[in-house]
Amino acid sequence: MNPSTAFARVLVDELVRGGVTDAVVAPGSRSAPVALALADAEVAGRLRLHVRIDERTASFLALGLAKSGGRPVPVLTTSGTATAHLHAAVLEAHESGVPLLALTADRPPELRATGANQTIDQVGLYGGAVRWALDVGVPEPGREVAQNRYWRSVVAKALVVARGELSGDPGPVHLNLALREPLMPTDAAPGTRPALPAGEFAGRPDGAPWTTAVTDGSGRRSAPLTGAGPAGSARTLLVAGDAPSAVGRAAAVVADQRGWPVLAEPSSGAWGAAGALRGPSLLLGAADWLAAHRPDRVVVVGRPTLSRPVNALLGDPAVSVETYGPTPRWADPGRGSTVVGSAQLDPGLALREVGPRPAAGSVAGGWAAAWSEAAAKVGRAVDAELDEHVGRGLTAARLARDLVATLPAGALLVLGSSTPVRDVDRLAVPRPGLTVLANRGVAGIDGTISTAVGAALAHQGAGGGPAFALMGDLTFLHDLTGLLPGSGEPRPDLTVVVPDNDGGGIFAQLEPGQPQYAASYQRVFGTPHGRDLVAVARSLGWAATAVSDAAQLVAALGAGGPRVVVVRTDAAAEAALAVRLREAAAAALAELQP
Repeated sequence: MNPSTAFARVLVDELVRGGVTDAVVAPGSRSAPVALALADAEVAGRLRLHVRIDERTASFLALGLAKSGGRPVPVLTTSGTATAHLHAAVLEAHESGVPLLALTADRPPELRATGANQTIDQVGLYGGAVRWALDVGVPEPGREVAQNRYWRSVVAKALVVARGELSGDPGPVHLNLALREPLMPTDAAPGTRPALPAGEFAGRPDGAPWTTAVTDGSGRRSAPLTGAGPAGSARTLLVAGDAPSAVGRAAAVVADQRGWPVLAEPSSGAWGAAGALRGPSLLLGAADWLAAHRPDRVVVVGRPTLSRPVNALLGDPAVSVETYGPTPRWADPGRGSTVVGSAQLDPGLALREVGPRPAAGSVAGGWAAAWSEAAAKVGRAVDAELDEHVGRGLTAARLARDLVATLPAGALLVLGSSTPVRDVDRLAVPRPGLTVLANRGVAGIDGTISTAVGAALAHQGAGGGPAFALMGDLTFLHDLTGLLPGSGEPRPDLTVVVPDNDGGGIFAQLEPGQPQYAASYQRVFGTPHGRDLVAVARSLGWAATAVSDAAQLVAALGAGGPRVVVVRTDAAAEAALAVRLREAAAAALAELQP
């Protein structure tokens, strides 16, 4: 067995022993030993392999698998520019705390800095965006026992670090794999598959990982919410930002136990709280109403990313802010946190709050009821505005509301950045029974289809229901290769819903600019594409349809995937509607003022 093949088989064996169930490969020559070892592992039923022709698509597919499945997923590339295409997904994994493993094949040292084909400096390529990076070193003949121990310990450490088992800070890890020729196996007889590594290349007995992280027996413990706000403060609001679902669910339990109103972003995991309120940004955007109902204390769990009014509240010097992050890194958009703590939760362990629950007739109980009443009134006003022109077809705003309401219990919803996630946050009725994910780490539009495909595969592999994604037309076009799995690759039950306004509609909601720039707006912001997205999707092998009203939408969502559903909208009309929705919310809240 040549050294590169031996290394590749040990690496894959240790990945499986460490809990890896899925791996993603983009084709290439230098990565051949590892790619073939992964293929052998799939044939043996040890993992599921996914192959994509585009490295960026492959990396976001792995990101979606890891985000939804909650376990590390490796993505393998060949050397050179292929490795650079992982960077966007690595950055997203870094900011979102997703355990992504970037495995980049490389030339051996003697071929680096010589002008060799497909060679760049890959060592430290992703900088501070990874939790750990290692140039693994070239497999050498004659050192099997020592190298086996080294290789297995490296893989085990990569998995422990990626999961954040000791640090509480999960995220991406980069292993740069220097491989020397021969790259193809030289020991397998035709028509046979290699046996598992044994002898000098054996792992621990009984399939155990080489190294296991040990905690206190119950996992990482959370700092309790201790009521550290102002003395006697009773008016507490929970703001749940983007976070792992388990963190948001546990925070929702505490909020409901304490009777707190909850402003939960869709991807927070806290939408199932009984106190989750509709339209957080619309509530907070009404200055007069907020001034009369301002909380004394805001508890923040996760990372708020969507709403300027939420960030303004967190920067209000009159409000005591306590921030609990799912990792040792915490968000502090208002730079005003008085307390920070960990919300890295064990299964079944919720954040704890001392003291009795405020009674319904108390000041705090009445204040919480006022928030609930206000949210309901805003919701009615918003619905009236959205439903006013039913005969004119679906708007993107109404689509966001109706999509969330229509999805079956147990479904997965992946939200694209820009307008769709904000429309859902403002307009949809929070509901339990859905798993909602979004790439809010750096909130890019790249790789969204691939993320949704990966998340859907993991969700349905764990017994979950159908999957849906809502994304804008530019986001859709940015990741078309995400619609292009290879022959024989698994295809999830995924329906991608695209409000198509022929360009970057969110920019129509920017602050008014100088009149002399109006002529340039469409070119540098609107970027119209002029494409029939139904035809585009069909050309890539997906069933696709255009819908224009609510009944057609319901029928299309029930048809099953893989499918693309396109809703044609108008950017200028959507911008005007956004203004009317804010005005309707403000008018509704004004009626509640004494």
